[in-house]
Amino acid sequence: MKPRQSTTVASSARPKGIAARRSRPSVPNNQGVKAQITMTINRPAAELFAFWRNFENLPRVMEHVESVQRIDDRRSHWRVRRSKDHYVEWDADVINEHPNEMIAWRTLEGSDVNHAGSIRFSPAPGGLGTEVKLAVEYDAGSFADGLAKLFRRSPEQQMREDLRHFKQLMETGEIPRTRGQPAGRDEDKTEKYEEAR
Repeated sequence: MKPRQSTTVASSARPKGIAARRSRPSVPNNQGVKAQITMTINRPAAELFAFWRNFENLPRVMEHVESVQRIDDRRSHWRVRRSKDHYVEWDADVINEHPNEMIAWRTLEGSDVNHAGSIRFSPAPGGLGTEVKLAVEYDAGSFADGLAKLFRRSPEQQMREDLRHFKQLMETGEIPRTRGQPAGRDEDKTEKYEEAR
């Protein structure tokens, strides 16, 4: 299924969760690049939110993320493999959260990369699952150029691929991989969703 743009506007009602906080912006005003990808996933929003909110799950759908470690209820430490022996790392802070609807974050001072983003979960038209909207604003100098070289694709392309993996894992329980096949690397051909349960 092709990703499609959403025009859904989140409700202004605030369910219990983490209230929006004012803080230092991760990306200076008018200096960031914004990317947004929307994809429909045929699963309930609560299930998608629960998987994503457990940030330690995300290396399973984000192919270049080596690990995410929970620091506390709001903060997490991210590690992305840059080469065989080098990593890019950052700490992220959840700055706004509406259970089963939205999570917003930003990187903390001292991180290797500067970015902020959000993921929103809203009912898809016709009751056909959930529209998932991933939006990221990043400092082009420290984030986009490095990641484009590292992953051999733009941040937007990588976001689309990561959301596609998320969709596959949540809908079918696995992510088809070419690794382990004759032209791929020696790793499992699928990533099982059940292993995380």
